Amino acid sequence: MADNTKTLDTKPEQADVPAQADPASADIQTADVTVSAEQTPEAPEAPEAPETPEVPEVPEEQTVFASSTNHIVIAQSEDKNAKWYVLHTYSGHEKKVAEAIKQRAESMHLEDKILEMLIPTQEKIQIRRGKKQTVREKIFPGYLMIRMILTDVSWLAARTTQGVTGFVGIANKPTPLPENEVKTIQKYISQGAPSYKASFSVGEAVKIVEGPFTDFLGTVESIDEEKGKVTVLVSIFGRETPVELDFLQVTRI
Repeated sequence: MADNTKTLDTKPEQADVPAQADPASADIQTADVTVSAEQTPEAPEAPEAPETPEVPEVPEEQTVFASSTNHIVIAQSEDKNAKWYVLHTYSGHEKKVAEAIKQRAESMHLEDKILEMLIPTQEKIQIRRGKKQTVREKIFPGYLMIRMILTDVSWLAARTTQGVTGFVGIANKPTPLPENEVKTIQKYISQGAPSYKASFSVGEAVKIVEGPFTDFLGTVESIDEEKGKVTVLVSIFGRETPVELDFLQVTRI
């Protein structure tokens, strides 16, 4: 009798085991992932710097029109029709009137007609209470020189400015100053060395405060403002004797 019994294979079937990844390959993949995760986003492009404006070239020589307290320049012009005239103003208001005319010329666009103004002044050394001080004294109080091209409009602008009482001239017609007079005045006011201004007058009683005649009383006989000297008559031995002194050596009583 044939043996039909089959021999059972008792060896258990092995499940399919996935192939183990290569460690080196895993490291590479991990590294790739790490690098990919740590990648930073690209920085935005910086805005372009604004263009630097071109700086205009400054000429080596420049003409600057400067105005002093007594000389107001509105515009420079070599027009031969421009003449110097004289305005009469309220005394003590010369500077204020000049500034007002300048403002009117600019607001009325008359800079090509009203050009400049001059208040003739001169520096003087004033002696007061034994102290020197430099003062600017008006040569022609109540008057103002104005250089302009005379038209109906420019005449009206200057004439109707507050503080102006009129032009110097015949009737209502302004008379231009002769060129030689203008040059004489300009030369006179531009003198460098200031002269002295006495605070006393001839015939006035004064007291000597310095020198060998200190505390003597006397009378002013004459004054020399150019040299700053004064001659005082003092009583010596019962007679009036002239004594020349500096302005600083005497004072008013």
